[in-house]
Amino acid sequence: MAKRKVDLVVISDVHLGTYGCRAEELYNYLKSIKPDILVLNGDIIDIWQFRKRYFPKSHLKVLKQIISMASKGTEVHYLTGNHDEFLRRFSDLKMGNINLADKLLLPLAEGKAWFFHGDIFDASIQSAKWLAKFGGWSYDLLIRINSILNWFLRKVGKEPYSFSKKIKNSVKKALSYIQSFEDAAAELAIEQGYKYVICGHIHQPQLRVVNYEKGACLYLNSGDWIENLTALEYHEGHWELYQHEKAPIMEEDSEQEEALNDLNLERILKKVLANEDGIRI
Repeated sequence: MAKRKVDLVVISDVHLGTYGCRAEELYNYLKSIKPDILVLNGDIIDIWQFRKRYFPKSHLKVLKQIISMASKGTEVHYLTGNHDEFLRRFSDLKMGNINLADKLLLPLAEGKAWFFHGDIFDASIQSAKWLAKFGGWSYDLLIRINSILNWFLRKVGKEPYSFSKKIKNSVKKALSYIQSFEDAAAELAIEQGYKYVICGHIHQPQLRVVNYEKGACLYLNSGDWIENLTALEYHEGHWELYQHEKAPIMEEDSEQEEALNDLNLERILKKVLANEDGIRI
């Protein structure tokens, strides 16, 4: 099947290493596209919860696919988030077509695009990191319970139900936080003269114009790959919010399948920390 050509793709909040991660769906999406630039806008690997040793093959396939895309010419920018903040000590690291950074500025035809994860606006992370980590653990547990419920609902022919979406949409304080987050990001971008500001972090896909006295910009959020299964795509001067449903499953490459047996995340991290294989930090 021919891959779909895209100039720029943004994904965030994948949370590889957690039970809620929809790795198979993301893998199918990545296999279906051929972007010039891929921006991984934070919380791709959930290092906060990596201690529980849950990292199945489907999660490794996503990492392998990203590396494969980079080896075939895609420019990959991994921007750190709060759940993978461990990687911030290696910011500005470059390995072939893969760049690790905390933020990114890209010139597009209509103006500059500013990318960053967005946890800088989250006071709970800045002032009480243990509370934020507990919240992440609780969210993962909620997703696991929700998965069991939806399994039963599918068995009886009912529509799936989302606990977390229901909670977020029913709590006025949560909705107010999302609005404040978006406004703060947009206002900063306008003050800097940027045309676009692209975030993740709040798992709320969005694409809207924000107007202030000093100007206007387009605020975009790539959502997540736990519940929303969304990505941002920029092609020929236009932004779109991609919603993944049931994309066709791409055929496995035999070479890739064999290579997965040699891909071990813990070993890769140890090599980076030990400064092995000629990696310069």
